[in-house]
Amino acid sequence: MVKECAHHSKKRPKLIRRIYAGVLIFLFLVLLTILLIWAILQPTKPKFIIQDATVFLFNVSAANFISSSIQVTISSRNPNDKIGIYYDRLDVYAVYRNQQITLRTVIQPNYQGHNDINIWSPFVVGNAVPISPYNGAALNQDQAVGTVLLSIKIDGRVRFKVGTFISGRYHLNVDCPAAIMFGNPTAGIIVGNNVVKYQLVRPCSVSV
Repeated sequence: MVKECAHHSKKRPKLIRRIYAGVLIFLFLVLLTILLIWAILQPTKPKFIIQDATVFLFNVSAANFISSSIQVTISSRNPNDKIGIYYDRLDVYAVYRNQQITLRTVIQPNYQGHNDINIWSPFVVGNAVPISPYNGAALNQDQAVGTVLLSIKIDGRVRFKVGTFISGRYHLNVDCPAAIMFGNPTAGIIVGNNVVKYQLVRPCSVSV
């Protein structure tokens, strides 16, 4: 009995090592397969275009406070033939000369299939947001000239879907130039009382 117990006790560590080795080999093969599929498909980052901006309010006070309400239309296209994109989080806000001038507006999570196009029309709003004296003076000059260049930014998290495999989360940064031509009455379309819609149709820079 003592010999049999000793014999079994020697076999047990070998069996455990074989199980661990089998699990590690299986995980390695799965990861290798995923990496090969990822390399072959060569995922491409989504393409963003800012279509238009409708200005409901844009006012700068003498004390360097800015109030604004702008609705922007932004389209996103997934250029991949076999890869879907999960937009887990998208925060949209406006920036003037590297200073955020509106609150962040959250776009609801959504999925974008192969070669699909998604269109969002969020409002970005800021009420009496303080800006630096330098930016306040620059903004007054821009308004006097007739064109204010804003940046509509998107800060988000995305995942890519290849078949049944879903990647980890990636940081998405989108920067859309929005030139608002206040000084040109023919540059926009009047859609309401002191509400003007400006057609932009400009590509955005995207990094993932």
